Order: sequence, then C-alpha cells, then structure tokens
Amino acid sequence: MYSLLLAIIYVAFVSLGLPDSLVGAGWPVMHQDLGVPVAFAGIITMIIAGGTILSSLASERMTRRLGVGVVTAVSVGLTAAALVGFSVSGSFWVLCLWAIPYGLGAGAVDAALNNYVALHFAARHMNWLHSFWGVGASISPFIMSYALTSGLGWSSAYRIVGVAQAVLTVVLIVSIPLWGKVRPGPAAEHAEAHDAPPSDAEPAGRGSTHVPLATALRIPGVLLILAAFFAYCALESTSILWASTYLVTDRGVEDATAAAFASLFLLGITAGRFLAGFFADRVGDRQLIRGGFAAVGVGVLLVALPLGTPVPALVGLVVMGLGCAPIYPAIIHSTPVNFGPRNSQAVIGIQMAAAYTGSTLAPPVFGVLSTWAGLWVFPLFLAVLVVLGLLMSERLNRLVARRDDEPAQGAQGATAGAGVLGAEERRG
Repeated sequence: MYSLLLAIIYVAFVSLGLPDSLVGAGWPVMHQDLGVPVAFAGIITMIIAGGTILSSLASERMTRRLGVGVVTAVSVGLTAAALVGFSVSGSFWVLCLWAIPYGLGAGAVDAALNNYVALHFAARHMNWLHSFWGVGASISPFIMSYALTSGLGWSSAYRIVGVAQAVLTVVLIVSIPLWGKVRPGPAAEHAEAHDAPPSDAEPAGRGSTHVPLATALRIPGVLLILAAFFAYCALESTSILWASTYLVTDRGVEDATAAAFASLFLLGITAGRFLAGFFADRVGDRQLIRGGFAAVGVGVLLVALPLGTPVPALVGLVVMGLGCAPIYPAIIHSTPVNFGPRNSQAVIGIQMAAAYTGSTLAPPVFGVLSTWAGLWVFPLFLAVLVVLGLLMSERLNRLVARRDDEPAQGAQGATAGAGVLGAEERRG
C-alpha cells in the first residue's frame, strides 16, 4: 500500500511539471495564431500565478475538509480541463478564461501534495519527487516541439498533456482510500513533541482544527521562512529568465552557448535533487538549505568575476543550479518539524503563495532595474537574494533550536528539583 501510493505520487509530480513549460515553449507560435503581441504572454502567466496564489492560501481549509486525496484528484482534474480548454481556444480572451482553473488547480495540488509528503515520507523522497517534477517540466517542450514539427499545431501539445492529466485524475480518484492509510513518518511523529500551537489558538490534535491565515502568520518563525522561500524562488526564476541574456549582453558569450548553459542551470537543479536524495536523510534539511545557499553564493561569485574569459561565469551558472537543487524540497520537508504537524498544511500553503509571488514578481522587477542600471547588476541582484535567503533561514534555525531547548531545560529543572526535595525528605 505504501509503495503503491508512493508510486502514484511520483507519477503525479511528473504530471505536475508537464504543463509548466508549455506556454513558454509554444508562445512564439501561439501569439501569431491568436493575433496578439509577444508581451501578452505575461498576462497569461500573471493570471495563472494569481489563481495559484489564491488556491495555495485556501489549501489548508480545503485539505482539512475534503482530505488530501480528494483535493489532489480535483485539482489535477481542474488542470486537465484547463489544458483541454487551451487546446480548443481560438482567441486570447478565451485562453485567459481557461488560465483561471489552470492556476487554481496548480496551487491547491502543489500545497496539498508537498505537505503530505513532508508528513509521511523521508527527506530523500521529497528531493526525488521534486526531481521528477523537473523531468516533467523538461519533457513538455519536447511535446510542444513534436506537435509543431509534425504539423499538428500547438493546440495538440496541450491536448496531449491534458489527456495525460485526465488519466492521472482517474488514477487519483481510485487511489483516494489509500491516502489515509499511510502512517506519518518518524520526523513528523518526533515533531509532535514540539508542535508549536497556533498563536492565540487552542492546541488541538493534528488534522482537527483549522488554522486561519492570520493565525498562521503569527506563528513564531513563519515570516522568516516566507522571506527565505520568497528569496529562493525569486533567485531561481530570475536566473532562468535572464541568465542567457546576461551572458550574451554583458559577457560576450555566443547566443547558442548561452542558451545551452542556461538550460544546464535547470538540468543542474533536476540532477542535483536526484543526487541530494541519496544523502538527504543523513545530512538533514537544515544542512541542505545552508549548503545550498552557500553553493549558490559561490556560483554567483563565479558569474560576477570580471575576467577576460566567460568560462568562470558559465561554470558558475552550473554551480548555481546544483546549489539551488536541495533548497526548495528541504524547506518544504522541514516545515512539520519547524512549525508542528498541526500547522504544516497552513504554513506550506502560505509558503507556496510566497514562492509563486517571488517567481512572478522578481523577473520583471529585475527587468526594470536592468533597464535603468544595465545588465551588469544581474549577479548583484542574485547575491542580495542569496544573502536574504541564508540570513532568514539561519534566524529560523536559531529560533527553532531555542524552542526545542526549552522543554529539555524544563524537564532537567523538574528532575533536579525532585532530587533536592527527595534529599531533604531523607534528611528530615
């Protein structure tokens, strides 16, 4: 049962990655067929991001009411319907309408699945699952390429992925009874002892009490991890969009070479997560986050070196991808330990919203900044995000360490007090 559900979740993560690259891969043709400017791609992605943020924030309430299996099945079903809708859209405004269920489905399933894996599976699976997401995201451009080169048109690529999502929806519906039969993992059970009760809320058993958004934000440390997650996702999305342009414009790298190494950044993230899975359980989430940000910092430094050759910059981009690899999975997987299983679904929902906000806002903000100051600020922009992410995550680590030490110190004090009392009674 455990293995069967885990296999279904792996397939689900591949499927989650499939739609994410379709708009970018097909837009050069899509905007011509739809008769809109190239810049209108930003409207589509903003609508999707808006829906994703809203459903991420609502995921905690939906998951408590319906269960993670139902939320996952319904969300994937929404995404499947949206993709099929994309495939039959003949105008841009219809595409915008279908982008709404696309975003709503993507955010809810992302938050629900990530929390379930964090509670029930080891850190290695979190890294491998996000690696499989990268596999799905890497496959979809090839699906679009096949549809375009074979004369089927961009709509066929959306139809193929939509049908795949529909098949997964059926599998998820059949698997709903399995989701409640897998016991939480050892890390989640250990975290029960330090479960941080929601601020101004009555402590309750895991899964029994809704944690409102305002209450979740008041939990000590939540704002720190939101800032760290925002910084990481802003860094990743900015690198994906602007690295190639920076290499060509500021470092004199040929177009083809820059594009190849920009793709190696993404491949580094996917491969790095696969490799991190082999030692994630031994190293631990905190070390993975710390080491990941440190490696990204080294990569940014290599990119920034003002040398006569672009080789260090190209190597630095690959190092950045490898450094980015474990940060996202480790932040998610550490959530039940940092904030308690009772609060993890609410906190992960907010984290997903912060992630999508960073991914959506940072690239255009850098675009405006680079227009004003020049593309040379690219590594400086990334360095600020690295420092922000590292500082916020380290402050959270210290806060959690102090919280975990308090019960132990209290227990030691109680034991010492009992010992003194016993000695006094014996003397009396």
